Amino acid sequence: MPTANFGTKDDPGFELEQSADLIAVRTQDRRPVPRVTGSVRTPLSGELDDAALVVSYPEAGVQVYRVPPGSRSVVARKTVLAAAPEVRFAGHVLVDPMTDEPVLYTENIFVKFADDATPEQCRAVLEDAGLRIKETVTYAANAYFTAAAEGTGQQVFDIANGLLSREDVVYCHPELIRRRARKTIFAQQWHLKPTTIGGVAVNAHANVEAAHGITRGAGVTIAVIDDGVDIDHPEFAGAGKVVAPRDATLQTNDPRPRDSAGTGPENGDNHGTACAGVACANGTLGASGVAPEAKLMPIRLASELGSQAEARAFQWAADHGADVISCSWGPADGVWFRPNDPAHNRVVPLPASTRLAIEHVVTSGRNGRGCVVLFAAGNGNESVDNDGYASFAKVVAVAACNDTGKRSVYSDFGKAVWCAFPSSDFGHPPFHHPDALTPGIWTVDRHGADGYNTGTTTAGDAAGNFTNSFGGTSSACPGAAGVVALMLSVHPDLRSNEVKDLLKQSCDMIDPQDGGYGADGHSAKYGFGRLNALTAVKTAAKLRGPQ
Repeated sequence: MPTANFGTKDDPGFELEQSADLIAVRTQDRRPVPRVTGSVRTPLSGELDDAALVVSYPEAGVQVYRVPPGSRSVVARKTVLAAAPEVRFAGHVLVDPMTDEPVLYTENIFVKFADDATPEQCRAVLEDAGLRIKETVTYAANAYFTAAAEGTGQQVFDIANGLLSREDVVYCHPELIRRRARKTIFAQQWHLKPTTIGGVAVNAHANVEAAHGITRGAGVTIAVIDDGVDIDHPEFAGAGKVVAPRDATLQTNDPRPRDSAGTGPENGDNHGTACAGVACANGTLGASGVAPEAKLMPIRLASELGSQAEARAFQWAADHGADVISCSWGPADGVWFRPNDPAHNRVVPLPASTRLAIEHVVTSGRNGRGCVVLFAAGNGNESVDNDGYASFAKVVAVAACNDTGKRSVYSDFGKAVWCAFPSSDFGHPPFHHPDALTPGIWTVDRHGADGYNTGTTTAGDAAGNFTNSFGGTSSACPGAAGVVALMLSVHPDLRSNEVKDLLKQSCDMIDPQDGGYGADGHSAKYGFGRLNALTAVKTAAKLRGPQ
């Protein structure tokens, strides 16, 4: 079985299996395999008509299909498809052996040499390995994204492992891509202040309104890495509000959503706009972000998990002045309401390419003080410690608590959870979990008919500019990012590690009976508790001292 290692040569690697019933196809023009020309079926249609599309990677132009049992084999189909002039590649698919989830490999390899190696030595080694340098990485010393010869196939694993065995190579792994999951649960701004919704008093907020008496986040920039942001929305209007916009996948400066089809968490690129709204919407029309005067750096990332674009997104944020980076995405979650879902036990490591990019931003960003990076803990009702992204020690993992000050039923838990922030919830009788008081978080939606709310008051407002039911740890993460922006607004010289420690000191212990807090004050459900924005701002200002 192919083996990859996202760590050093002393760290354990992980194996992937070759699926017997999955086939990956990439066309020359990166569009789906043509099955008709006009009204006439193409010969290729017969190879896929009975196959089910499992997952699509549109940015890479790859579709993965599952062939039915007892039908023509993958090998037979591969032969026909690969011979077609419109097909660039057709082949077997590697899967995670625990979950059978497809893991797409490319013929690209990330290599990080020892810091004392010279560029000439590095290039000579890469040339001897038959690798072409595609990009000289600038967020880590002696690091390169390289490409093996087209047609190398699974031999990229052997090449990478061979290089990793060298004394002068620290990290080396193929570019492995998994499905990137948005961390949203779909169920008015009760998360910012005490309020009454539907005649019911709701008092489970993060004390944000009180913090606004001191600061509203001016002077701070929040980068939101997600599926695109509707920067034409009036809540993001104003000179200087949007700065350094970027599409990390297409490498353009247009971060707008591309997909307007449908509603729901996976139909339409609606997610990033709502996340940005929770963090820093202006609050001029109906939805205030936690830090409404902070600037927004929208970074569209449509590439899947583990891609080169993922690392470039972090580098762009740090190199263009981001102070805070909010990431409401990560590995796909298990099904939260199925306790025996085998996906709950899968471990998804953090690629060295992305880890080094994050290390770069938390150490070199903000002129050496370090950007503060936050990740949504996840919505699988499972251990966040299996998620190499959110559990990375250099980031802040944010869990979700509900409108009664208890854990949201779906929220991930574990040692890596650092804090909690109010978000959506709903009842689940099998878990004896009561109904929520509210439909979720009221925030910005893509304006008009696109977005979660296509224009109904039951879903938000008649104009379709806001949604009332955003949620999940996807909403909790940018909420916490907004709190960090408020802290940096009153104390810009805080280092990233100091911010993380101050967040620990700025939490309210909620659900003391069932929270399972240890002697160190940590709870697997809530971290050190629910963030209190006023406490965070006062603590940061006190540390700065009189000015």
